[in-house]
Amino acid sequence: MDLNAVRMFVSVAQGGSLSAAAERMGVPLPTLSRRIRELERQLKVQLLERSVRGTHLTDAGTRLYESASRGIETLMEAEQAVASDQAQLNGRLRLSLPPAFEPWWQLLSAFQQQHPGVRLHVYTTERRVDLIEDGIDVALRIGTITHESMVARRMLSYRHVLVASPHLIERFGMPESVDELHRFPCAVWSQGANTRGRWQLGAQMIEPESVLTTNDYAHLQSRALAGEVITELPPFLAASAIRLGRLIPLLPAQPLPEQQINLLYPSHRHPSAIVRAYLDFCQRQISILVDACKGSD
Repeated sequence: MDLNAVRMFVSVAQGGSLSAAAERMGVPLPTLSRRIRELERQLKVQLLERSVRGTHLTDAGTRLYESASRGIETLMEAEQAVASDQAQLNGRLRLSLPPAFEPWWQLLSAFQQQHPGVRLHVYTTERRVDLIEDGIDVALRIGTITHESMVARRMLSYRHVLVASPHLIERFGMPESVDELHRFPCAVWSQGANTRGRWQLGAQMIEPESVLTTNDYAHLQSRALAGEVITELPPFLAASAIRLGRLIPLLPAQPLPEQQINLLYPSHRHPSAIVRAYLDFCQRQISILVDACKGSD
């Protein structure tokens, strides 16, 4: 049985005429009349008696109306309840973020202030999580996306910056080329415990003799501020120290590669109202995120 046709039939019974029901539902009168006739053919009974004085229910129509109207009313209440929950965004949003990604902390706080009914679960890891297996709704990924079963929404791009403290520069001098970095103590970000870190600086690839490799940018920031190493930092971790003169950007003519920030969610899963609201909120906040990731005030 066609549910839409039943709803049209109930509206006709309540309004007393086809034209009143068509106006009430915003459906063209010929369309509504055709759908009622199709419903009658499907049920093999006449539901309505049409005359110049209006439209009346047959006995079969009365029985259908008494049963269907209760079901339609329950369905409408359920639809309104779901719409209300979606409008108020009540529920849990499960996210994956890389460690120390401070711009997103501020964004998540603003998102929850706008939608206080949303409860966040944030899983912080450098590991590329399996969204389905780990139960993640949306993951923030840095770098090129190749996973075919995921939908990627690109947010922005930025570059890390090579930095050192004035104290270290006083000791070793200012490096004028990439090749000179070999005479400096360096600390390099590396994801694996047994992998050597590398820097792509302009057209040159360098594998410095690092005194420290770590997957923790906060650790790299601390060692750079202490005047112990040259290192690379995300701009939002370096900007304040650069403004205050505590760090100096190095080799600006040989920049590190551009980094892409994407939000990922499973392609086969229809995004919920909360996920859609989160994606749209991030997109609207793009200018704030660009400033944060570039280290602007």
